[in-house]
Amino acid sequence: MTAPAAFRTRMIVCFAIIYVVWGSSYLVTSVGVHHLPPFLFAGIRFMIAGVALAVVARVRGERLAIGVTDLKQLLVMGLLLIAVSNGFNVWALQWVPSGQAALLNVTSSFWIAIFGLYGARGQSIDRRTGIGLALGFLGTVAIVWPREGFSTAHFVPQLGILAGCLGWAAGTIYFRNAQKALDILAFTGLQMLAGGALLTAVGLGLGEQHQWKWSTPGVLSMAYLTVFSSGIAYTAYAWLTQHTAPARVATYGYVNPALATLLGWWVLHEQLTGVMLTGMAVILVGVVLVNWPEEISTPESPG
Repeated sequence: MTAPAAFRTRMIVCFAIIYVVWGSSYLVTSVGVHHLPPFLFAGIRFMIAGVALAVVARVRGERLAIGVTDLKQLLVMGLLLIAVSNGFNVWALQWVPSGQAALLNVTSSFWIAIFGLYGARGQSIDRRTGIGLALGFLGTVAIVWPREGFSTAHFVPQLGILAGCLGWAAGTIYFRNAQKALDILAFTGLQMLAGGALLTAVGLGLGEQHQWKWSTPGVLSMAYLTVFSSGIAYTAYAWLTQHTAPARVATYGYVNPALATLLGWWVLHEQLTGVMLTGMAVILVGVVLVNWPEEISTPESPG
């Protein structure tokens, strides 16, 4: 397989991973936070995933020794992408239905594209990409917009999700523009460890250890999110932020709610209407517009 073909195959696989795994994470997280306290639930799984990735990176020969610059980047990334983004979302899912949470998380795609205009690797949004982003947003609204409207009782948790989206987008662009000495796998593992430690500290500070009660649904949810969401999908996402445009990476925010809706219909027997199916079709059109290659290019750096 030639270098461009291998690069494109890897990119397709990485997109498929973040679409499917993160699309299912809303349902799994919602189950988990109703059985285990939210910040310890998130913090412990990120710490486990971080240690596992760091071990794999070391076995592959990647260095784990860090300097002052590495430490600063790891703390910033752990704070934005793990503690702020995931922390707010996990906390809010105690009250906000997973479908609404999926809709609100679409806003991260807009912030990623907007923040991606700036920095050392800033890229402009062309007309086709802008239309694709707009279609993706409209399709997502058609899928998950609550028929009864948003409940005012969920207003503060919804604001928390929006704050988490800002943190995710800022962390994504920071990671893209940062000059990293560590390889992606080692950096991702240590970043998760840092962010997980912050979330665990918050949970312990709130006394969540006294609320911890072992349960099969909670443990299985944590295991799934640790291995697939934190380990495999997060690594794929980190690779994509380094090798493709921010607007293309942002398309996961449109596909995930569609998958979350399908899983809700299949697993929880939630309603699936013709309007929702139409919205999914509109999302796919938007994703195609954003990701349609203008020309065949080689990767920016070796695989």
